[in-house]
Amino acid sequence: MAEYKLKEYKHKSEEQREYWNAAIGLQDVDGLKPSKYLYELSEQNIQGEITTQEVKEKLTTYYKTVPDKERAETMECDIVSARIVELLAEGTVSLNPSVLKSIHRYLFDGIYDFAGQFRPYNITKEEDVLCGDTVKYANHFEMQDILEYDFATEKRQQYSKMSNEQIVRRICEFSSSIWQVHPFGEGNTRTTAVFIELYLNSIGFSINNDMFKEYSKYYRNALVRSNYADYSKGIDVDFSFLEKFYTNLLFDGNFELNNDDMIISK
Repeated sequence: MAEYKLKEYKHKSEEQREYWNAAIGLQDVDGLKPSKYLYELSEQNIQGEITTQEVKEKLTTYYKTVPDKERAETMECDIVSARIVELLAEGTVSLNPSVLKSIHRYLFDGIYDFAGQFRPYNITKEEDVLCGDTVKYANHFEMQDILEYDFATEKRQQYSKMSNEQIVRRICEFSSSIWQVHPFGEGNTRTTAVFIELYLNSIGFSINNDMFKEYSKYYRNALVRSNYADYSKGIDVDFSFLEKFYTNLLFDGNFELNNDDMIISK
């Protein structure tokens, strides 16, 4: 399996600030908040005073000394945010299912014992937007086959021949399908988001990182709604919320994004 290799690149301060905003914003999908120390280090990194590698080293030293309560509250957010910044600065990714494992391993090494490993069990998750119901995630024994099919289908796409609306629809389908597999025990939305951003960058799209800074919870809920149906209650799979997100992300759309709009009626 190919490993995800990193290089230390220098970026303009505004580009680096966007990476930090997106990286920290993505932690909100799991209710994680950064420490004040991370904000200090990120600003030093943005100003070019320290590298991202030095940020990671300082965080490692810092979390050897802080009380257990603070470590539990902020360590995952801080460390994973710094790693996301490093990956986003790399800017490229190959279109292969194994990359999901590599990204997950890199982001969550030392955080989860199962970093980079597909789950060997089935899962359910109660969702607020579904009034406590769950998406039907992929069976664990089907995950590899589903992902290989999804990636093979994506390789056949010709975005240069598509309209903006067709591009948005296809990116919605691809990211929604990856996310529905939910191959890892935790960290699926962050892994999916990082992969999709790297992939879109690698094929020439410009990303509005403010979307992940401000609307990461909306993004996750939109993925939920794109994978949920209950025909007995008249509820169909709904891609409209995810389409609004990606239109704003890729084409400077101005759709209003409101989590409350996605809550299904009981």
